[in-house]
Amino acid sequence: MSAVKNEDQLRAKGYDKTPDFILQVPVAVEGHIIHWIESKASFGDECSHHAYLHDQFWSYWNRFGPGLVIYWYGFIQELDCNRERGILLKASFPTDIVTLCHSIV
Repeated sequence: MSAVKNEDQLRAKGYDKTPDFILQVPVAVEGHIIHWIESKASFGDECSHHAYLHDQFWSYWNRFGPGLVIYWYGFIQELDCNRERGILLKASFPTDIVTLCHSIV
């Protein structure tokens, strides 16, 4: 079983609004638990970010829990104000990911 489900796999299971990836095993980024990742090939300005929050991100949060949004071309720093509520913004894929390690005995 894959640790990551992509958008096509999720839609095949009947999900209508889906993030780009669902993590079957959550990770932590900067001390925040992440269950999903959405990647935006844009700059996160106030207008577009608020529209994404309303139309996508809060729906993902309601279905899958806290998540990470990556804006490829950066974002207005003040928009990263929902971390404690479960939506983390980054301008690139984080390098400080903490994973759950387990072994099969």
